[in-house]
Amino acid sequence: MNKLNIWVLMLIPIIGFGQGDLLSEYEKAEILLQTNQIDSAYVKFNELEKSLTKNDTLYEYALWYKVMSATHLEEVNRLNENFEKSLEFGLDALDGIEKGKEIFDDEFAQREFFMVKNITVSQYGLDKFAEGKKWKTKMYDAKEKNLLPEGLDEYFNFDFFKFDDKNVWGYEWLAELPEDRFSSSFTKVVYYVYSTNPDGSDKDQLYRLHVLMFHGDEKFDYVMDKRLETATEDIAGTLYAYTYDENIDFEKLKNDVKQIIKGNLEPNTKRTTTVGKDGKVNVDVELDGGKH
Repeated sequence: MNKLNIWVLMLIPIIGFGQGDLLSEYEKAEILLQTNQIDSAYVKFNELEKSLTKNDTLYEYALWYKVMSATHLEEVNRLNENFEKSLEFGLDALDGIEKGKEIFDDEFAQREFFMVKNITVSQYGLDKFAEGKKWKTKMYDAKEKNLLPEGLDEYFNFDFFKFDDKNVWGYEWLAELPEDRFSSSFTKVVYYVYSTNPDGSDKDQLYRLHVLMFHGDEKFDYVMDKRLETATEDIAGTLYAYTYDENIDFEKLKNDVKQIIKGNLEPNTKRTTTVGKDGKVNVDVELDGGKH
């Protein structure tokens, strides 16, 4: 949901290396980074990482910049919905991160699950829902083992797509459906719908689509609920045409979200929020034609 951050590569000077040809290739890769030719630099560092032995002093530098350049290219392609490429770069970055965990610090190691999350987004972007579920399982397993870093320990981004000049971000909460349906208001998934700037980045959050735990006795576990942010001309409410079992069918969910964005169906309950002269917020709820 955030705008693409500008990534600045801080190059580490290399002094005293031998191995003429490999050092020459490293220097070429370094120049490519300095001139912002990230694609070509990635190719060079990737080749170097594969050519060098792990006990070579140059290896860790090649590995570091391979991961950094692959990470950058993964993000650029993912945000432009080039999911085949973002998946390719994501898998290669993850491979480098796993190798680098034994070399670099804990902060570097925390990149692992952020990349797992990104790979999940690419799988869902390609409509590979079964593969996406496998990568989600890695997040749940890490949650159980208390391995997730701050920022991923409660929820994670699993889906992103552009639709009708809007950016749509899917987030999933790691908590499981509570046995006591009346113990809390529980949301498992939220799709955030944004308007866009001319460059395609997020502008304003228009509304949120919550996959919300249902408190009744019907034979479903979740129901879709639309909550407004800046889209004041829209109607908020519960969409009983869209219901889900505990084991959510995410292919159906994604198609449902697209249908809702199209505006094909109105909520079965409508909430209108007004602010009175006394400053109090009033919410009118209308059920199939009658106010409550």
